[in-house]
Amino acid sequence: MKPVFIDTNVIIDFLANREPFAFFAGKIFDLAEQKKLTIYISAVSYNNIYYILKQSLTHSATIKLIAQLEDLTKVAAVDEWVIQKAINSNFKDFEDAIQHFCAVGVKEIGVLITRDTDDFKKSELPVMTPEEAYSFLSI
Repeated sequence: MKPVFIDTNVIIDFLANREPFAFFAGKIFDLAEQKKLTIYISAVSYNNIYYILKQSLTHSATIKLIAQLEDLTKVAAVDEWVIQKAINSNFKDFEDAIQHFCAVGVKEIGVLITRDTDDFKKSELPVMTPEEAYSFLSI
């Protein structure tokens, strides 16, 4: 299975069914369900996802979605190395820097998937939108 890292915005697109972005975000998760790729997400994504989804769902419905997400993904740790690298990086957005270095910290990851590709211009990994990644990974 091909390991990929998915930025929080793509996960929320999928879980909250945010159109028009949900379609290709869902296609990436379909590949994971078919065991064609392994999705990694940052540990800090969970609290951000909870916060956003909880605005329109109950606590129990939100936790149920997060539990399903946890079944489909692996967690990339946010540790001292990630924080130090993010602090000392040239990323304009600190949260994106954390996402990036979480992905870099997992050596097997070959691509970072995000809708905000402009925010990851300084990435050490190839960066793709969900649509680009689906086209590339479903071959």
